[in-house]
Amino acid sequence: MENFYRHIFQQQQQAQNMPSNTRIAEWATHVLHLLFPERASAGFQDVADVQKAFEESEEELVELLQNTKACSHCDNKRIATCFFQTLPTVYQVMLSDAQAIMDGDPAAQSMREVIRTYPGFMAICVYRVANVLWTSGVPLIPRILTEHAHSKTGIDIHPGAKIGNYLHIDHGTGIVIGETCIIGEHVKLYQGVTLGALSVEKNLANTQRHPIIEDHVIIYAGATILGGQTVVGHHSVVGGNVWLTSSIDPYTTVYHQPNSKFIDTKPTEQ
Repeated sequence: MENFYRHIFQQQQQAQNMPSNTRIAEWATHVLHLLFPERASAGFQDVADVQKAFEESEEELVELLQNTKACSHCDNKRIATCFFQTLPTVYQVMLSDAQAIMDGDPAAQSMREVIRTYPGFMAICVYRVANVLWTSGVPLIPRILTEHAHSKTGIDIHPGAKIGNYLHIDHGTGIVIGETCIIGEHVKLYQGVTLGALSVEKNLANTQRHPIIEDHVIIYAGATILGGQTVVGHHSVVGGNVWLTSSIDPYTTVYHQPNSKFIDTKPTEQ
């Protein structure tokens, strides 16, 4: 047991001062609250206060990157600066996602409602933040962020996925979007959709393993689309519970035909 305790002690020594997953998630949540004050109660007195808040968030990101110790050769200051320079563009993409939900969900009453209450919008926003860090070569932190969103919403989006503007996630629970998945613009996904790989062998790590979803595609609840060679053509509709492992042309509708039985359970007259 002594060797075991020594091993645990050494692990703890190496982990000292590393930010917790909770703190990393709180940083991202704070950034989203700055972008969308509808989600937070704090206010600002003037533009200078807003600028100061973003500058403090940038400083905190530098600290998180340094203390995470996941990348010894990264220029953490440059990464943080680039992230916040990119943020206005990312913000516009997030707004397009909120607009897609507003336009596509009859139950949505206002943009404020979408921003404050929709789990799909939260998961997309966290993914957008994580994806910027992922494409900057930051290890670990992007996965921590998207797994935090996963735990809160039930929506699992890998930070390495490439997703276009105007993504509408409706309900969202159980959605899985894999690392190499490519999703175009104006795509709508319902709950339980899996965009996954046909094989999870380790030697396929750097290959296109997940499907390509082109623009203006709707994928209904429970559909499973697998494989890096699978392309869903633009303006197509994939019905609920469809299992798809081959490409379909643009303007195609695919649906699952269940073999359902209907039994008359009406009581018989005595």
